[in-house]
Amino acid sequence: MTTTSTPALRTLGNSDLKLTTIGFGAWAIGGGNWDFAWGAQDDDESIAAIHRSLDLGVNWIDTAAIYGLGHSEEVVGRALKSTSHKPYVFTKCSMCWGADRTIYRSLKAASLAEEIEASLRRLGVETIDLYQIHWPNPDEEIEEGWETLAKFQQQGKLRWIGVSNFNVEQMKRAQKIAPITSLQPPYSMLRRAIEEEILPFALASNIGVINYSPMVSGLLTGKMTAERVAAMPADDWRRKAVEFNEPRLSRNLKLVELLREIGAGHGVQPGVVAVGWTLKHPAITAAIVGGRSAAQVEGLVPALEFRLSDEEFGRINAFLAENAA
Repeated sequence: MTTTSTPALRTLGNSDLKLTTIGFGAWAIGGGNWDFAWGAQDDDESIAAIHRSLDLGVNWIDTAAIYGLGHSEEVVGRALKSTSHKPYVFTKCSMCWGADRTIYRSLKAASLAEEIEASLRRLGVETIDLYQIHWPNPDEEIEEGWETLAKFQQQGKLRWIGVSNFNVEQMKRAQKIAPITSLQPPYSMLRRAIEEEILPFALASNIGVINYSPMVSGLLTGKMTAERVAAMPADDWRRKAVEFNEPRLSRNLKLVELLREIGAGHGVQPGVVAVGWTLKHPAITAAIVGGRSAAQVEGLVPALEFRLSDEEFGRINAFLAENAA
């Protein structure tokens, strides 16, 4: 498929970044053999997936140092070298690892300085378009961490700085030091906790929001079955996730059938409908959509243009209300 028009762009918070409504999420392409892996992954397939998403109009990539313990950033770097497209590149800090691959967390200035240099090197770029604190841990180091990011922004190594998985109180603490451009939270029709306080705060504060897991880590793509979940590799973190286990799994697969029905009317997959549902919220700037192959990307890129009608949105919300977890 090819896109027939230029995708609509949305400005991210207080920045000059004009984003397509979906970006390429590079968590799964970190590959296997680490604590939050999705199982083994072929690097050439990952690069083909990135290239296909850029060819079809996606203009930003979101990764993190911790994905595959540096491997995702390296793969993104390789993909950038072999394309004429110039997407925005976003990455994250605060989760680190030692020689034994054990993960630890730090927002200390010296640790972040090392992380920034390592990310720039792996990605093969001189400036990171958006650099985000991945998790607000350790909580007592938030101020030191945010101050450090603001310093590197002034030096020109980071164009814009944002946070991920922060609550309102933590964002307010950071804002006293330097403005927050963006927040990256989990948000989907199955994870709605941020609707209460976090999204209204972001909207009122001109903090852009790029949500992750709009398809609940593949669960709402239409490709997931009970059999496929049971056959997941041992190092796939989703085996332990609550939404992938009973009693919720059966309810979630029923929800997918509704998304499939709505999507069929537009010629799109259930996952596109799931992404479209999150984009209906006025606080959401854009959504992160992962892809492990060019074929997967082709099925999901229609989310650039797809918009749910109010009636379809209402049908999904009615199902969720009637089938509460």
